Amino acid sequence: MDAYDEDSREPQAPGGPAGTRLPEQPPQQARPPQPSPPSGAGPWPRIDPTPPGPRTGAPGPRTGVAALSLPYQVGAALALAVVGVAACVHLLMVFLSLAPSNTVTKQHGEAIEEWVYPEFEQNWKLFAPNPLQQNIAVQVRAEVRTRDGGLRTTGWTDLSAQDGAAIDGNLVPSHTQQNELRRAWDFFTATHGTDNRAVGLRGSLSEQYLRRLVVMRLYRSDPTSRDGVIQRVQVRSSTLNVQPPAWSRERVPDKPVYRLLPWWSLTSDEAAGGVR
Repeated sequence: MDAYDEDSREPQAPGGPAGTRLPEQPPQQARPPQPSPPSGAGPWPRIDPTPPGPRTGAPGPRTGVAALSLPYQVGAALALAVVGVAACVHLLMVFLSLAPSNTVTKQHGEAIEEWVYPEFEQNWKLFAPNPLQQNIAVQVRAEVRTRDGGLRTTGWTDLSAQDGAAIDGNLVPSHTQQNELRRAWDFFTATHGTDNRAVGLRGSLSEQYLRRLVVMRLYRSDPTSRDGVIQRVQVRSSTLNVQPPAWSRERVPDKPVYRLLPWWSLTSDEAAGGVR
């Protein structure tokens, strides 16, 4: 066999003699010629196969305050500024009312008290080292002018017991039921001595606040007061110590102690039901 003969055992190419070797790689097909742009024109634009999508740099639609017209934007900005200033002033007043005595509180103490008391007064007894271990009930009775012109004195109405009954079993009791009467009495005792005389400038304010509150409650709940006109009211507190547990050796009195305030005459506005 000639040395140049192809090996007959090699795969045979289609249509070729035996022993003809197949090409190692198939020949690449030639691309069809691209048409050239007409004379005088620039090159053909390059076509991007990527599908078009949203433009990343395009601004989106306006929302919120920016979507409003200019006059409304100015009004919204002014409203936010007023709310912000009022909130800052309120926080500053409450802080100064709780801060130790200083130059600002000495010079502007009256303005601070007018802002804070009695609506925003703060009480931190919950965090006191010796928490309150007494049950204090506020009770009131009234002298009522009846329709026939006579005067009638009502019995004692336990306002604290009414609030307790409204709170008992109530999953969402109101703030007034929990704190209104209690804070009014605390405000009064803090501005009066044991002889029930006012101490400081807020004494008369605390008396007026407590008096208006009890008159309003009597007109709501007491039948005699609703049928007539209240002329005078008298308030007292009943303080009862919380008894220690059975295993404790501590012994405290179990009888209530009363603090009786003098009779208060009502103004014409209060007697006519102006606080109902």
